[in-house]
Amino acid sequence: QVQLVESGGGLVQAGGSQRLSCAASGRTFSRYGMGWFRQAPGKEREFVAFISWTGESTDYANSVKGRFTVSRDNAKNTVYLQMNSLKPEDTAVYYCAQRVRSGSYYYQAPYDYWGQGTQVTVSS
Repeated sequence: QVQLVESGGGLVQAGGSQRLSCAASGRTFSRYGMGWFRQAPGKEREFVAFISWTGESTDYANSVKGRFTVSRDNAKNTVYLQMNSLKPEDTAVYYCAQRVRSGSYYYQAPYDYWGQGTQVTVSS
């Protein structure tokens, strides 16, 4: 089993920054790619960012490209999401997930393990 625990959410003003962390336990963390998704009220969960198991490859949703940065520290079994220039439309519950199956990392299906989510609220 894998446990993923997000932290770092909260209330921030527009234009501000926040860093989310996702701590993993229970499975060999460094062997798998990790994704970040978010879900705003009344909307479907959407892809935010992905990082490969080595950390050498990353990808982002167009809506966050240039503002968000995903990284990982395999020694600490932790993946991060640095969010800068935050906008009110970034308000959502943010989830990290471990990609175990094959398939596009843009979609939820390849991810077997999910955290409980952390709320990020950006005020205007």
